[in-house]
Amino acid sequence: MDQHASQNDPLIIQFLSHLEIDRGRAVGTVVTYFMQLNRFNEYLSVKKKSILNATPEDIELFTGLYLHELGISPRSRRIAIAALRGFYKWSQRKGLCSSNPASSLHYPKTGRKLPSSISRKHAESLLMQTQLSEFTGIRNAAIISVLMGCGLRVSGVSRLNESDLVYDTDENGKESAYLRVVEKGNNQRAVPLPDESFLFIRAYLGHPELDKIDRSLPNGDRVLFVNIRNPKVKNFDNCGDLRRLSTSGIRRMVYNLGQQAGLPKECCHPHALRHLYGTELVEAGTDTLTVQTLMGHKDANSTKVYIHLSTRRLRKAVDKGNPLGKMKTQVSGLTHLLHR
Repeated sequence: MDQHASQNDPLIIQFLSHLEIDRGRAVGTVVTYFMQLNRFNEYLSVKKKSILNATPEDIELFTGLYLHELGISPRSRRIAIAALRGFYKWSQRKGLCSSNPASSLHYPKTGRKLPSSISRKHAESLLMQTQLSEFTGIRNAAIISVLMGCGLRVSGVSRLNESDLVYDTDENGKESAYLRVVEKGNNQRAVPLPDESFLFIRAYLGHPELDKIDRSLPNGDRVLFVNIRNPKVKNFDNCGDLRRLSTSGIRRMVYNLGQQAGLPKECCHPHALRHLYGTELVEAGTDTLTVQTLMGHKDANSTKVYIHLSTRRLRKAVDKGNPLGKMKTQVSGLTHLLHR
């Protein structure tokens, strides 16, 4: 009789190690797959089956009806399907199973979810909420300016080290800089730093409070954005990589400042600033390939979603060229009421 897989099935651990080490998948992806595969193992244990003895019917019922009854949306079920497809493809390649029971498993159809963006006015209010008279305020302003001015993901901002700030000089002798960013799937790209972000970062790096913090890494580099305190460690141990401001710390900072500024809740998260960056690039007439490169999108379809958010440029074209504006109607002469 087959032995039931425990919650920490060594096969699952081996597969996840393959994803992280051999495939270079992000830690967040590995953790998510771990949770989904463990959930599937628990589902199979009720049927007294192990993960290598699951049938296509077991997998289809789990990713379909079972997860649906748990209240998991089709979009979220896609993650479970991706984890199972990856696991069984790896198992077959390793010779652990003769066939792939997930080979015919399809992703559920989901509508495209437009990202929540933030207006320029709200973004300005968020940035102006930072207190430049305080060290943390300067740090926060620098972080928000990078999120807004470079379109970085939170993970990319958190992982920045001081060596990732690369100084440059243009043909006119003007000093500038760009960021070497490592984000989703450990992909690296270079993103030009806007002058305003450069000034905020220089003010942050030149603050005397930063000199008092040990942010040195074993390779001689230094963490860029630091936490003031780390509740998980004692103050005297809070140094080096432990000094790195976490992704949750950045999200919490943006949320708190957004609430203080009275912004809508959907605007109080870092990704809204990334969406603003993408939308503004499109509205400025930037070609799709350049936007894709700057934002670190592998798939051009991920970039095209910002075209749906880019409405100001379309509005100007409509105001200038639509036929209703060139004829007499029952509401002619009243459009000024819309500009109060």
